Amino acid sequence: MIRRKFAIREVCRVLGVKAHVLRYWEKEIPLLSPKKGVSGRREYSWADLEMLFRIRHLLQERGYTLAGVRRRLWEETAADYQDAKARISALRAELLIVAGHSAAIRDRLERRQNKRSD
Repeated sequence: MIRRKFAIREVCRVLGVKAHVLRYWEKEIPLLSPKKGVSGRREYSWADLEMLFRIRHLLQERGYTLAGVRRRLWEETAADYQDAKARISALRAELLIVAGHSAAIRDRLERRQNKRSD
């Protein structure tokens, strides 16, 4: 899969905001931090673009302040984190059950083999 990076100029054009606005959002919202290329220029990923569209939506269409956007994004990120933790815990429990079953099956097979050997 090709991981395309976008220059600040492209992102500004797509979002309809000026470069200084993007740089300000980056400063105020720590979750938004595009990587910098070898030349030191910002390189925005698809995930960065999604975050920027979300920020613009909250600011312009929902009427949030930048502080409100920052809070909202942290809450959403925390909820995603909690959801992921819950899914990992459920998978871990399932794996333990499967491992327990396979250990029991392995023990039965060993007992059968031992009986045949006798």
